[in-house]
Amino acid sequence: MTDPNLAYDNPLIARYAGAEMAERWGPHRKFRTWRRLWLALAEAQHELGLPADDGVTPRIAPGDLAELRAHLDDIDFGRAAHHERRLRHDVMAHIETLGEVAPGAKPIVHLGATSCYVTDNADLILMRESLDALCVGLATVIDQLATFAEAWRHEPTLGFTHFQPAQLTTVGKRAVLWAFDFALDLHELERRRDELPFRGAKGTTGTQASFLALFHGDHAKVRALDQLVARKMGFATVFPVTGQTYSRKLDSMVLDAVSGVAQSASKWSCDLRLLAHKQEIDEPFEADQVGSSAMAYKRNPMRAERMTSLSRFVMGLPAMAAATAATQWFERTLDDSAARRLYLPQAFLAADAILRVARNVAGGLVVNRAIIAKNVREYLPYMATENLMMAAVAAGGDRQEAHKLVRDHSHAVTARIKAGEGRATEIFDRLKAEALFAAVDFAGATAPEKFVGRAPEQVVEFLAEHVAPIRARYAARLTGKADLQV
Repeated sequence: MTDPNLAYDNPLIARYAGAEMAERWGPHRKFRTWRRLWLALAEAQHELGLPADDGVTPRIAPGDLAELRAHLDDIDFGRAAHHERRLRHDVMAHIETLGEVAPGAKPIVHLGATSCYVTDNADLILMRESLDALCVGLATVIDQLATFAEAWRHEPTLGFTHFQPAQLTTVGKRAVLWAFDFALDLHELERRRDELPFRGAKGTTGTQASFLALFHGDHAKVRALDQLVARKMGFATVFPVTGQTYSRKLDSMVLDAVSGVAQSASKWSCDLRLLAHKQEIDEPFEADQVGSSAMAYKRNPMRAERMTSLSRFVMGLPAMAAATAATQWFERTLDDSAARRLYLPQAFLAADAILRVARNVAGGLVVNRAIIAKNVREYLPYMATENLMMAAVAAGGDRQEAHKLVRDHSHAVTARIKAGEGRATEIFDRLKAEALFAAVDFAGATAPEKFVGRAPEQVVEFLAEHVAPIRARYAARLTGKADLQV
């Protein structure tokens, strides 16, 4: 046996993605799905009266269907590999493998179908399941961020534009900005999941000619076959037209939606990394966790960094799906096959990995209130000067004189700070010494909560109007904080 440590091991499987998503895109699920598709096709053909007694078309008997049902999961992968080496065709190899355990049903397996009947339809089934799983993960992250936002909706914190100190916001308001991005992604993934069509039974070049021949020119039955197979596999709609494959445009559209999750996660994780640098908010850090093999004091934001890294990978995949859609020749060409085997599973595996990290982080964020308050105090004096000036004017002072005093003292304090000799709060001491500001309540006018606007109310409104419906839709499926493998 080959030593598994000698061969490349995809880290999406070994290190990052969850077991459920890894199993979904694994070989057993794929080929079990193929067998269910063959059963659904045979059942639908039987229910629609195939065949007529023409002496040519194989008869589909109830016993044949029962034999297929008995062998949906007992896949002999060794035999399949043997047949594929011989036939150089994976679909035919699995038809042969199924035929060996269900010999009576072998003549009716894949009747009238082309390879894309199983390959494309299976991909659509797996994509829809994967989209649904990502929706649950997203809803959980939104729920966790909403809980965090509600708890911290009143906590003033320094806002940034251009990563330069700006007006105050609140810790909770910033969290709903992250949650809103994810809510937009959830809406798009739900739409893709709910509108995803089935390829159905379309035949070799999409004309359904083989099925028309099987049903002796009965167009109504061929059309019904397409719909019936789709319903049996849980789809309400089918592609109205296809070539041999369904339009690869759909793959591109789905990966664009998945990429949206990565975009939002990357934005959030970058914010977290900056906040970690400022020591305002920390991601979870375990008791024995090591930040650096050399610098023992370090506490690196490795979870946020992993989100950034995985997101970068996912955001790069839609370009390949777009190139595939753009270069398909007529009814199909096989240059899509190898690429799709890579980017379809890996997009979902990586997105699942991102959301696992996101759930772990969102469920364990640590707010360092003392540091946040210190940073607010450091910059608030500049922000508060307009309030102080207006208070002085309200007490009877001259607006232009107040403006000049604020301007002069602010510039003087800034010069002292740059020289390493002063602090921003000196502005207050200087203004208090001016007669024009003698009647001003400095404590009241400079309270941080007076500078956050409607941030607390915006949090409450967002949770009620946008998060509550998401929580209602996914109430029974929210998964909570995720454990990470590494």
